Amino acid sequence: MFLDYPRWLSLGRLVRRTVRRIVGGHPVCNGNTETLGRALAKDSIISWHFRTFTRKRHAIEAIRADPSMPPVLSFRRPRDLDAWIAAGAHAPPTVRPARTK
Repeated sequence: MFLDYPRWLSLGRLVRRTVRRIVGGHPVCNGNTETLGRALAKDSIISWHFRTFTRKRHAIEAIRADPSMPPVLSFRRPRDLDAWIAAGAHAPPTVRPARTK
């Protein structure tokens, strides 16, 4: 299953989480906390998002196109995932065609 949300949605959520952790001083991993300097660093989670987003999209499409792979559940909108869960998460969601370039 993939959460294949648009970049603006995933980036917005990532930035909001990061800002909340910086302001609140909430631990992230092993007691570490995020700082503004870390959020703006070359190897930050935000930078990682920009470096990997397109690669992730290509990987999802390759898996979806490979007949030897199991069927792929891919959700492009949070409401699609919510509806699938509300329906009992038994059957695959209505499959929308892969985006064309």
